[in-house]
Amino acid sequence: MTDRTRDFEWYRDQVERPLLRIFTTFGSDKRRWFGVGLAISLVERLVSLLPPFILGVAIDAVFNQTTAYELPLVPASWIPAARADQLWFSFALILGCFAATAVFRTARMLAVDYYSHSLMHDIRTSTYDKLQRLDARFFDDQQKGELMSVLNNDVSNFETFFDDALSQAVRIVTVLFGITIILVYLNWQLAVVTLVAVPLLTAFTVWFMRRVEPVYDAIRASVGGMNTRLENNIGGIHLIKTMTTEEYESERVHDVSYRYFSTNWDRIKLSTLYHPGSSLITDASFSVTFIVGGYWVVIGPPPFLSGTLSVGALVTFLFMSQRFTGPLKRVASIIEQYENARASGKRVIGLLDMPVAIADDTDAVDLQNPDGRVEYDDVSFAYEEAGDPVVEDIDFTAEPGETVALVGPTGAGKSTVLKLLTRMYDPDEGAVRVDGHDVRDVSLGSLRDAIGYVSQENYLFGGTIAENIRYGTFDADHEAVVEAAKVAQAHEFIQDLEAGYDTQVGEEGVKLSGGQRQRVAIARVVLADPSILIFDEATSDVDTETEMLIQRGLDDITADRTTFLIAHRLSTVKNADTILVLEDGEIVERGTHEELLGRDGLYANLWRVQAGEIDELPESFVERVARDHGD
Repeated sequence: MTDRTRDFEWYRDQVERPLLRIFTTFGSDKRRWFGVGLAISLVERLVSLLPPFILGVAIDAVFNQTTAYELPLVPASWIPAARADQLWFSFALILGCFAATAVFRTARMLAVDYYSHSLMHDIRTSTYDKLQRLDARFFDDQQKGELMSVLNNDVSNFETFFDDALSQAVRIVTVLFGITIILVYLNWQLAVVTLVAVPLLTAFTVWFMRRVEPVYDAIRASVGGMNTRLENNIGGIHLIKTMTTEEYESERVHDVSYRYFSTNWDRIKLSTLYHPGSSLITDASFSVTFIVGGYWVVIGPPPFLSGTLSVGALVTFLFMSQRFTGPLKRVASIIEQYENARASGKRVIGLLDMPVAIADDTDAVDLQNPDGRVEYDDVSFAYEEAGDPVVEDIDFTAEPGETVALVGPTGAGKSTVLKLLTRMYDPDEGAVRVDGHDVRDVSLGSLRDAIGYVSQENYLFGGTIAENIRYGTFDADHEAVVEAAKVAQAHEFIQDLEAGYDTQVGEEGVKLSGGQRQRVAIARVVLADPSILIFDEATSDVDTETEMLIQRGLDDITADRTTFLIAHRLSTVKNADTILVLEDGEIVERGTHEELLGRDGLYANLWRVQAGEIDELPESFVERVARDHGD
């Protein structure tokens, strides 16, 4: 399997230790805040363990007077001699610990939240930057909803993991470590009884992780599929309404939603077993600590145990057991957050690992004010490796200032030929050259800056008409925008709108008609002032009168530029210097309009179709058209 045939899912499945890669790859300049947050978390948790210990000492020394008032690391000179003073001293220490814990918690949350949100921002922008660098072949194979799921849902999962789960895990380890030290210090035998829950819960957690890991992979995949279906349906809502396919689409949404429900239900079933099970283990630990410690205080050492246990020590044990069982109960949610983030990490890293097939060579040169000479030298290309060529043996030259038209039946490869010029794809054989430079040896930025491309499906961003015309030429003033709109025959309809050039076009330009969107797109290219122009069915959505006006407006700007035209409406291209006729991906005819009519070949037949001269078409041409259309 080569890089060309490997897809996003293949790279995703190869990812190992995704969260470690996320942590080491992103947010390096903010990582110190994560370290600060974890350090504060350690101190916070250790301080939070002191009140139960102080309370136990106070019970034995102040209330029961069975032991002296002693605290580790606290000088004896600091401890009052009177019982009442010892009580107030204990109160001050406990209150101080609570206050310090609150301060440390606030500082920890600020530090960790700042890191996690910075990390999320870094991941999202880096992932988007990588998406922009991937070639058109990748987007041909991927659903937009799947990519949106990676950029939004998957990236957001890291914030939950690094902000909550990871810091909680550190605090749990700190609590367990601190509790273990305190309990062993008070009574190592009862500590063993209390802490026996730890290995049991560890074994139960390992079992749960092994079973829930593939479930979370399936959940993230189902979320991507559901997002894709919903995005497609919302984008095609007008088609759904006009075709009255609401019931059909509801069934399709039901299917993807049920797939998500089904995979999520598998997770829920495992979680409902693990959560109560882990709670039972930790609650049993508390209960056993209570009965063993209570028996020890009231009756004496239980069998196999020895020594004494004070009431204060038992109270400390019970408080610590609660502090101990609480964090252990949260292990379940931490594991789930970890698995969810791990599955998201595989998808994000898998996307980042995708190779960039079309990129600048290390010694790429910039096109400097190109003349616009374009050569195709025996170019062949197939969308699939080892697949049938979409275009084959394409060979022609466009001199600076010439207009070259590409015509032919639908699917003949006309648009593909020109996408090779803009390096949306690279040819499998042959070369495309601009001013003698192979386009693969030219920097992508300078190549695409030199080419203005207007397609049939013109995309407008949400915003104003002026912003869309100015897109890519952001420093253009209003007068330049208006002049470009006049050339594209867009100025008149824009002026008729209530807000003029400040009219909001809506998402994807939905508030404008198809013809209006095309004219705005043409104005955008006119404003960019490139050396080479490509019009791919650029006037297909306008009426013939508007098309005539646009053609007249474009005559001036195409006069000294290399221009490529793709059109099914042959009247649009009849004045081209050269017309290339494509069929099945090959150039079958070339020449001027008059020359091609004189040869009485495919071009002449296409002209007869548009002229309404159906009866004069040869039977072989009619049979071929019927065969191509499946009739």
